[in-house]
Amino acid sequence: MAAPRRVDLHNCADEPIHIPGSIQPHGALIFLSDTGLIEGWSANIAAIAGTAPALGQPYGALGLPQAVTELIQECIATTDSGEAPAMVAAVAIGGRDYDCVVHAHARRVHVEFEARDVGMAEVAQFAIKAHSSIDRLRRQRTIEGLLETAVRQVRDFTGFDRVMAYRFRGDDSGDVVAEARRDDLVPYLGQRYPAGDIPPQARRLYVLNTLRMIADVGYHAVPLLGLPAAAPLDMSFAVLRSVSPIHVEYLQNMGVGASMSVSIVVGGRLWGLVACHHMAPKRVPYSVRMAADVLAQVIASTVQSIESREDAALVEHAAQVRTRLVESLLLEDDPLDALLQHGDGLLDSTHAQALIVTQYGRIVCRGIDQALGEAVVASLPAEPSDVVTRGCVRDWPDALRPRLGKWAGMLGLPFDPPSGGWCVLLRTEQVEEVAWCGKPDKSTAGPMGERLTPRGSFDAWIETVRGRAHPWEDGILTHARMMLGELARVSNTRRAQTEATRAQLLAMLGHDLRDPLNSINMAGLVLERTDAGSNKGTLGTRIRSSSNRMQRMIGQVLDMSRIDRGMGLGIDLEPVDLAALVEDMVEEARLAYPTIVYDAHTLGPAFVLADGGRLGQVISNLLSNARHHGEPNQPIAIRLAPADGQAVLEVANAGSPIAPETEAALFNPFKRSALNNPRNRTGMGLGLYIAQQIVREHEGEIAYRHEDGKVVFAVRLPLAPNL
Repeated sequence: MAAPRRVDLHNCADEPIHIPGSIQPHGALIFLSDTGLIEGWSANIAAIAGTAPALGQPYGALGLPQAVTELIQECIATTDSGEAPAMVAAVAIGGRDYDCVVHAHARRVHVEFEARDVGMAEVAQFAIKAHSSIDRLRRQRTIEGLLETAVRQVRDFTGFDRVMAYRFRGDDSGDVVAEARRDDLVPYLGQRYPAGDIPPQARRLYVLNTLRMIADVGYHAVPLLGLPAAAPLDMSFAVLRSVSPIHVEYLQNMGVGASMSVSIVVGGRLWGLVACHHMAPKRVPYSVRMAADVLAQVIASTVQSIESREDAALVEHAAQVRTRLVESLLLEDDPLDALLQHGDGLLDSTHAQALIVTQYGRIVCRGIDQALGEAVVASLPAEPSDVVTRGCVRDWPDALRPRLGKWAGMLGLPFDPPSGGWCVLLRTEQVEEVAWCGKPDKSTAGPMGERLTPRGSFDAWIETVRGRAHPWEDGILTHARMMLGELARVSNTRRAQTEATRAQLLAMLGHDLRDPLNSINMAGLVLERTDAGSNKGTLGTRIRSSSNRMQRMIGQVLDMSRIDRGMGLGIDLEPVDLAALVEDMVEEARLAYPTIVYDAHTLGPAFVLADGGRLGQVISNLLSNARHHGEPNQPIAIRLAPADGQAVLEVANAGSPIAPETEAALFNPFKRSALNNPRNRTGMGLGLYIAQQIVREHEGEIAYRHEDGKVVFAVRLPLAPNL
């Protein structure tokens, strides 16, 4: 058979521990083809069989006890796709008692003879103790109580010096959460073992084969013999499998003489281990080990039941929080008020300590400073597709880390991305004193030479872990995603209702109000013309001015609605002399506002393909903007000139630079700076927004700059060819 490779510093992480090519010496092994022909054996088989087997020989020629041949026959008969579970029989060979274990794996039949030092009567007493232990375990209601009972019971019926229960964490490190030991041994309870102590290939075997026994840590392995070119024997399920020399050295460093480990597998994952140590060599009969394995299965089943009850309680509480929250969201006008109203339930159901809710730029914080809350919101992704989690300080943007203080964990729910709607839950840093079982590192020198070796010391090594929050549990993440779905549905419902209301309002603006306004405007015109110079004439002028302003506001709202719905503004292109249009618009402004100086210079004609009416809106808006926002008693400058195949129109007014935060939102609708302008109280902040859309539909651009003490808006439009 091919010899396994040497394990050294460079390849130990890939050590093929399932094909060691040797067994432990307290037994012997023969392996057969799935048709019953001998393919190999351990070098010590002659001590049991009396003679050395021959390759290709039928197993029946070995003269094995009838109980063994019957097990082999049954194993071959029940093999399915090269696999068959273990079957055992107690046999006496040459005056010694053995447990014969037969199983099939990878189309090979394994026949193992494990020496047993105790009689069957004593084994039966062990089995009785194990049965009573199972009953005690099933009565436990908490995981802590379950594991404490388990280690006591396993130590009682196996006799090991120390029995520990490990519980693994999400990072694969493990804590000793329960321990029963001999009084003179140093306790390991509460200590943590790093994930590297159990490499991935060992974890795989722990799940496949849930029980492993090393009867004498100081053993000398017995090699397997067979056809040199044959594939190595896969011993994943063998009871005599030789173990990794790295693990042997690890146990020797701990002063252990024998060990047994039983896996606790929950939901297909390695949840924990029951680890048994003896300070001297020790054999545990196969039947007793199987009782311990059954015990571990009961532990796993009980753990699953306890965790299911806890998950069900969390799910029920979370569902109640979601139901109450959705009811409030459907009734409240402001979603943020509803979220804050149920803040206690949100924090309790997610085990969080602070809450931030935001929408449409409004940010409300609970349990966290407002300025920090705003910084947290600013750090959120622009286009999230799922909940956003952060578990430690390193997960946050570099610039924000110094400001986090006690906060480390974040769970963000983007319930309404179009409006910037977020519900953000925060967890505090969990400063943890970790008692590692020895410093969690490895060295490259040991008793076996220059190679990666396990730790030599297992004294408690204390590490203070900072900058991490308690990880977001799977159940809470599931609850968060369900809540996100509910919040998104409510937001979509509210948005649909708002859109329906807006459509009705726009219909009213576009039809029901325009006709009465036209009538009012005509009545004002009649009063103005028939009673010129009188009070009635002045009243008519005011009526016309007010009705015209309302008409412009209605037009802006309708334009914004068309833009929002992706309908465009209905541009009808034809050759337009932009110079003539600018002169007409400036003259109209002079007549309407005779006290304002308009300094206009145009180099024309400047023909563009455009919708004259829509470009008139742009020019009118820029003139109005300069009039309302420029310094009083200062002229408004208008310049039009061709440049690089474009017509460049600039409108400038004296004024200070626009603040950066305002500049960023200049072309947004309903700007706060426009809504709160005392010199234009009726403005809605739609003018520049609509002007930008008109210019874009003309394949042009509009931009702001501050130059020589003036605020300048520049419009660039492509000149029409050949005109």
